[in-house]
Amino acid sequence: MYTPQPFKPDRAASLAFAEARGFGLACAWDGGKPIASALPFYLSYAADGTPRALFHVARHNPLVKLAGGAPWLLAVTGADAYVSPDWYVSPDQVPTWLYQAVHLTGPVRTLSGEELAVQIDVLTGKFEDWLLPKKPWMSGKMTAARLDAMKKAIVGLEMTVEEVEGSFKLNQHKSEPDFAAVGNALASQAEAGARQIAALMREVRPEAFTTTQTEMTTLQGDA
Repeated sequence: MYTPQPFKPDRAASLAFAEARGFGLACAWDGGKPIASALPFYLSYAADGTPRALFHVARHNPLVKLAGGAPWLLAVTGADAYVSPDWYVSPDQVPTWLYQAVHLTGPVRTLSGEELAVQIDVLTGKFEDWLLPKKPWMSGKMTAARLDAMKKAIVGLEMTVEEVEGSFKLNQHKSEPDFAAVGNALASQAEAGARQIAALMREVRPEAFTTTQTEMTTLQGDA
């Protein structure tokens, strides 16, 4: 992943983002072309702190045959938004796109049946928690026959994450007036991704918006 220094998050922030997002694109090379599938996942950690990404795919997914071979890439993306040059205070700006993305890379192994059973409940529990106070769904609600059939239709996989790369491109390299102007413009857009990026920009550099607001208030008072 190409990541200029101003946009580079630390390892902990990258892993936290990936875990919070919980959905990515698993990519592998079959020797002739890339193979990819979008899927949910969760992270766990080995005793030595090594991250592990756990997910599953349909048994007939071509990715299944690639487990145990060359390392895979799990690409995780969040909100993104287009930025118009017209939104900057400074002249001679260019169009750009702001976003958050993390790439996890490492070898992948196939899980045993017992490991898959645990993974199903942990993965489901992660996302059912998003729906609280709804009572969480668990695989135990299914009949034994139906649950067994479901398990036979999928293959559990675990990536040992050897490399963590991140890019949180939020215009951090811009001046405070330009940063705030773009953040405010994004906040006024109808598209949800633009508003999410605007909120992230305020988290990254809240002082830019405070300074801008103070300057505006001062100018209005002078007038």
